[in-house]
Amino acid sequence: MNKTVNINLGGIFFHIDEDAFQKLTRYFDAIKRSLSSSSGQEEIIHDIEMRIAELISAKHTSHKQVISLKEVDEIIAVMGQPEDYRIDDESGDNAIPFSTNRKTKKLYRDSENKVIGGVASGLGHYFGVSSSVFKALFLIFFFAGFGTGVIAYLVLWFVVPEAVTTSEKIEMKGESVTISNIEKKVREEFETMSERFRNSDGSMGEQVQSAADTFLSVLTKLVKGLSKIIGIGIVAFSAVTLFGITVMALVLTLTSSMKNTAWENAINAFVNTDLPFWVVILLGFLALAIPYFFFLRLGLKIISNRVKPMGSIPRFTLIGVWIIAVLSLVYFGLTQVSEYFNEGKVVVKKTIACQPTDTLHVEMRSNAYYAKDFSDHEDFEFTQDSAGTGLIYSNNVRFRIVRTEQTTPYLQIEKISRGKTVLDARKRAEKILYAFEIKGNRIILEDYLLTQLENKYRGQEVEAFLYLPEGMFFSPDKNIRYFYDWDYSLKLNSNNEIYKMTNKDLICLNCLTDEDADGNMKKTTTIKVNGDEVFSTEVQETKYEYQEK
Repeated sequence: MNKTVNINLGGIFFHIDEDAFQKLTRYFDAIKRSLSSSSGQEEIIHDIEMRIAELISAKHTSHKQVISLKEVDEIIAVMGQPEDYRIDDESGDNAIPFSTNRKTKKLYRDSENKVIGGVASGLGHYFGVSSSVFKALFLIFFFAGFGTGVIAYLVLWFVVPEAVTTSEKIEMKGESVTISNIEKKVREEFETMSERFRNSDGSMGEQVQSAADTFLSVLTKLVKGLSKIIGIGIVAFSAVTLFGITVMALVLTLTSSMKNTAWENAINAFVNTDLPFWVVILLGFLALAIPYFFFLRLGLKIISNRVKPMGSIPRFTLIGVWIIAVLSLVYFGLTQVSEYFNEGKVVVKKTIACQPTDTLHVEMRSNAYYAKDFSDHEDFEFTQDSAGTGLIYSNNVRFRIVRTEQTTPYLQIEKISRGKTVLDARKRAEKILYAFEIKGNRIILEDYLLTQLENKYRGQEVEAFLYLPEGMFFSPDKNIRYFYDWDYSLKLNSNNEIYKMTNKDLICLNCLTDEDADGNMKKTTTIKVNGDEVFSTEVQETKYEYQEK
């Protein structure tokens, strides 16, 4: 029975067989001896430990498993023997049981060649092209894609990890993580730093370095403290938002399945799709929740370094699901908007049989079953008739007066609706229920329209045009003021106002106008002198002669 030993490799605790521990110890000692003359020895040893810890973690499924002597031999085969390697040695690529020695690239953000977050440089390493290609693509999508380039860059910035360790920097470029490559990378970094110092002023170097170290130490502490606060804020905001999105999605899903509710009526009236509405809610939930989930993980990672990065498979799976959800919602939204692309109308024209000297009376009639007052205007609302049939009720009715060259007045009713095509819009317009009556010289209009709920709400409206020839008299109901489009000026202060259509404008024969200097209301009257009409302005008590025919 062999003893086991607890060891710490790269900040991770492992159980290892005593024989395996002794061999691994001798292996590290040999590495240290071979690197005794190398600059950055500690960093190289640390990166080798991190790499060995990764290999063991990939092999073990439980932290209770014990590292065996065989596994140590496999690790040494992956990393290579320290006593006979060279800087340019690439012989560590032999096939071994772990299969992690293959030159497989991993996507990281390049922190050494970054302009903002290192996303473009990392993508360049991964796909083997210049980072300038991806920088140009982000700029193109920023200007031509209405800012989508910025969104894509930020998403990649949050989800793609940064290459921090030497092993990660080697993997980013698709090279094998062996002792030789680790030392080679560390040597390059030290040579780069040495070159920078050689190019600086040597006489001021120590003072500048001391001041810079002090400044950087203080700045680092401030940045860490600020980052913790920002991380807590991101976590709190993301958690609350995720909770709200989840609750809203559940409530909408439950209420959408209820019958005879305002929400169900709204869905039936506005949405035109074969998809179950819970699918639309699910797509909306995924499109909103996934970004906030990544924000939540980002905040947790800022607060604590113990939060492990998400694996590539779940990370890219979530990104793929989010893209599918967003594209599906965009398609769904466009199909709904297309329902309003075209306008169709149905026109009903009725000639009014009356004499030119008659006065037309125009009345607006309400229905107490749907509304109690003319001022109760509703663009639309969902209701039922006495038989329980679902209806859309609307006061979207307009009354207009138009001058005509014809000698006989007529009423033209236009029912208007919108649809994906002109034919669809016209069919919906035909199904608008609107009633009116012409009784001699009386015109009775309803102040509302109806359509069945199955016809959908598509901006249904009714326009009533009263065409009057020159010289025609008419008297409007004062309730017309709630529905009148102001082609001509109407006072509409009472039900007894009399108007006459002239060759230029409407003239009111008895309307109350502005107050005079004494505060009396003035009235325009018609006075007949020798059979001719004379228009004058008198005070309210002035008698006037008007004979309706």
